[in-house]
Amino acid sequence: MNHQARALVGAIFSVFAFAAAVPHVASAEELADVSTAFRWLGKNDRVVIEAYDDPKVQGVTCYVSRARTGGVKGTVGLAEDKSEASIACRQVMPALQFQEKLPVQEDVFSERMSILFKRLHVVRVVDTKRNTLVYLTYSDKLIDGSPMNAVTAVPVAASTPIPVK
Repeated sequence: MNHQARALVGAIFSVFAFAAAVPHVASAEELADVSTAFRWLGKNDRVVIEAYDDPKVQGVTCYVSRARTGGVKGTVGLAEDKSEASIACRQVMPALQFQEKLPVQEDVFSERMSILFKRLHVVRVVDTKRNTLVYLTYSDKLIDGSPMNAVTAVPVAASTPIPVK
């Protein structure tokens, strides 16, 4: 193996080692899970329900259900979770409070679904014509993302216009 090939292999190994060392920061509160497949070693495969509070809209919570891969790889965080997810966002307070002006489209939550390159996203889109907040969930991957997605909407009272940038 020549010097350039060794350097490339070393660089790739360094990226994987760094990614494995970076702790997974959960941006959601896990509410419940159900087991979908038994695994002899490690956690079972399961579907989890997580709650995400919109950081810029106090009073909106998004509930996302998604698959979590179990087994040894899933238990230590090396498994790649499936791309399927479902979302339902709701107004959970009597009145919404906007922390600041909102961009028309913004990625408000993102969480890894594999050790490298695959992430779950929740995007907020402001529909000013209908005074509604629309939330989309999807996953992406560096090379080949998934077209699987889910969408939900939270209407905002007509007396409270959404502040848009």
